[in-house]
Amino acid sequence: MAYENILVETKDGVATLTLNRPQSLNSLNKGLIDDVRTALRALAPDASVKVLVVTGAGRGFCAGADLANAGFADGVQRSVGEGISHSMEIGYNPLVRDLTGFPKPVIVAVNGVAAGGGVGLALSGDIVLAAKSAYFVQVFGPKLGLVPDMGCTWLLPQLLGRARSRALALLGDRLPADKAAEWGLIWASVADDQLLNEAYALAQRLAKGPTKAFGEIKRVLDAAALNTLDEQLELERRVQQTLGDTEDFREGVTAFLTKREAQFKGK
Repeated sequence: MAYENILVETKDGVATLTLNRPQSLNSLNKGLIDDVRTALRALAPDASVKVLVVTGAGRGFCAGADLANAGFADGVQRSVGEGISHSMEIGYNPLVRDLTGFPKPVIVAVNGVAAGGGVGLALSGDIVLAAKSAYFVQVFGPKLGLVPDMGCTWLLPQLLGRARSRALALLGDRLPADKAAEWGLIWASVADDQLLNEAYALAQRLAKGPTKAFGEIKRVLDAAALNTLDEQLELERRVQQTLGDTEDFREGVTAFLTKREAQFKGK
């Protein structure tokens, strides 16, 4: 399928989704959001797709919301605040839900600036790599008089703690990729010219794995933030019951006992 604002390519079990509005640093408008969500809906049930890689075209990953050309106007009279709320309800928030809920591993390769909502978009992935020249910046408060959105107020405190997340949100200082990795915001910072190679190497590792179990790992880890220990133990029990009856588990046990590499099928 052809898209106006993104590129999608699938090869060897890995789907690569590239944000393709480089002239605006891949800023988010309705057209881009709709394209990404449509692609995610197509890729999610595709058995040939084991892993998703998300990156940006050009010199930036995503500069956040497109303030000049948002594209959400529908003829309904709204105040500015009501318009922002509307765009979040039908666009930005569903995008975060779709990406975090994608049933397969998502690797995000941040190739340049991730600003505002671009930070939330990046952190919606499961494994985030960033080029050494990349950086993350929360522009909402100090530049726009808004609170961080696209999940940033939930993700940053969990990943960085109270002190760092508040300072980033209040000051709007750039967080370089190396420090983001050191602080635990992302998985790793890599050389600029090796970013996609590193992302694809990880993707190939994951594509050979038990993808059904990977989807459950994502779901169980997400649930932990809201569950008590007893609730999480019960969730683990239920999921293990399901996965214990899969072909992949039987293959994994057999491969372990016979000291060979497992050949998983995602079943």
